[in-house]
Amino acid sequence: MLQVNDIIHLAVTGLAQGCAYGLIALGFVLIYKATEVVNFAHGEFMMLGAFAVLAWSEFLGGSFWPAFVLGCLSIGVVGYLIDAQIMRRIIGQSSASIFIMTVAFGFIFRSLAGMIWGWKTLFLSTPFGGKIEIADGLSIGVDRVAIIVATVLLCGVLYLFFSRTRYGIAMQAASQNQLAAYYMGIPVKRLVSITWAIGAMIAAAAGALLAPITMVDTTIGFLGIKALAGAIVGGFGSIPGALLGCLLIGIVEPFADYFVPEIKGVSAYIVMLVVLFIRPQGLISQTFEKKV
Repeated sequence: MLQVNDIIHLAVTGLAQGCAYGLIALGFVLIYKATEVVNFAHGEFMMLGAFAVLAWSEFLGGSFWPAFVLGCLSIGVVGYLIDAQIMRRIIGQSSASIFIMTVAFGFIFRSLAGMIWGWKTLFLSTPFGGKIEIADGLSIGVDRVAIIVATVLLCGVLYLFFSRTRYGIAMQAASQNQLAAYYMGIPVKRLVSITWAIGAMIAAAAGALLAPITMVDTTIGFLGIKALAGAIVGGFGSIPGALLGCLLIGIVEPFADYFVPEIKGVSAYIVMLVVLFIRPQGLISQTFEKKV
């Protein structure tokens, strides 16, 4: 029987995991809403982000925050160029071609990271060491609290960006109907590339924040698959739904691993199958009527 402290510890651990998945899922949903493309290499943006922050940190002598900003911006540039120079050229091709292209990017990114940084697990020094004592016998890692706080802050920033800024409102218009947005004078191509850049930067931030927990190696991008499962659970195309789905999976995972260790690692996909069986459109479906 679990004690109260154990329940709280597992819940906070799951909440932090869900927030990390949610950060990755945000990029999935942003890119999908803008282009109707599911970027299966999005988890590798997270992996590259962790390596980029590590590289900048070593170059700057261990300064984490400047390295964090520069690493996220670097991966944002990568995301922008991938859309502007490659993805834009295959617009109108079959869904299978786009799927194969994004999967290929994942293999290419992992191979490049391995060739540049090696295949061994590396450590990124962050200011999130130590633990916070909540009660007698109950402590929570600062790294997990940092992930939760960062998720809340980033969601707030994105909400303000999309609801209060000219670019954000234009992005929403382009995501609903690109042709109508183009005729209204909105630079759709540039906005789509910026959306890829924003998604890549969010994924890079998730990779850097997760580095103290997962360490840094070429396989951490596979967490993107769980983030994709969370986005599907919440309702693909809905940002609140993606966050809700990822939080649900994140909280279920540690309890499922504790009570049913035989399904460790696959509980996220079991949750996805159960939710889709009951509610195929996800927890929060989001559709728009397209008007021209």
